[in-house]
Amino acid sequence: MRKTLALTLGVALSVMAGTAMAADKLTLQLKWVTQAQFAGYYVAKDKGFYSEVDLDVEIKPGGPDIAPPQVIAGGGADVVLDWMPSALATREKGVPLVNIAQPFKRSGMMLTCRKETGITKPEDFKGKTLGVWFFGNEYPFLSWMSQLGISTEGGDGVTVLKQGFNVDPLIQKQADCISTMTYNEYWQVIDAGISADQLVVFKYEDQGVATLEDGIYVLEKSLEDPAMVDKLARFVKASMKGWDYARTNPDEAAGIVLDNDASGAQTEKHQKRMMGEINKLTEGSDGTLDVAAAERTVNTLLKGGSDPVISKKPEGAWTSKITDMLK
Repeated sequence: MRKTLALTLGVALSVMAGTAMAADKLTLQLKWVTQAQFAGYYVAKDKGFYSEVDLDVEIKPGGPDIAPPQVIAGGGADVVLDWMPSALATREKGVPLVNIAQPFKRSGMMLTCRKETGITKPEDFKGKTLGVWFFGNEYPFLSWMSQLGISTEGGDGVTVLKQGFNVDPLIQKQADCISTMTYNEYWQVIDAGISADQLVVFKYEDQGVATLEDGIYVLEKSLEDPAMVDKLARFVKASMKGWDYARTNPDEAAGIVLDNDASGAQTEKHQKRMMGEINKLTEGSDGTLDVAAAERTVNTLLKGGSDPVISKKPEGAWTSKITDMLK
């Protein structure tokens, strides 16, 4: 009898333990390759913040041929990171992306130009060749040029060079200016031997055309499923804890990113420097979307002249449903 009771109890405990270990799975698709731009998520996974809220999160790195909206539309992820211009353009085309949280409060995007080109102000772009990222990253640039009244078809306007995700066009003088981020490509230019005093930079924030970057997006149907809503709330809570930890412990966070870089392409120097710059963009954020900033993004995109990025103000493109659950 005692042996039977003990066996029964042992089986019950094993089942309970197994149940406790069965964390809810969630797949996150990053916008780009593993780097400090996404440190908060890697930190949350490494430090056990996801485990603490019973989540098993798979983080999928991005790359030049990976478009997060396409991944989530095809069922390859539950959550994606994207820039709002790309997300809104995608939504208008029929993929119902919804912003559920916004860890990045500020934009890191800018154009970096060689001073020797004579460019000192945006009006000087006319007649120049500008490197621009595509795959959804071109939208803020196109809206900016439209607002300046500068054609992107060459001639009296600017010649757009479809820029790869590197700084070669500036180094090799194929372009007068290139797209850079404050935390990444700008420093690649510096490391290539061009000093800061040989450069002129135009931050989108300073030009009044900054748009929201690196938001957390899901499909509308996810918000109609109570179980998924619960998982998403836990995900955002743990992710923001990861971002808080990264700001307090930047060197450790950079190290965690490096540990997760399967390509081995990143360097400690670059990731530590990137972490410092990224922390400036996330500082003060608790994940809640600033609706005024979202509306500014929309207005910027609507000012696209004859070919605006979006044709009308979106409805249902963001929600506070998830972040409200964390307060």
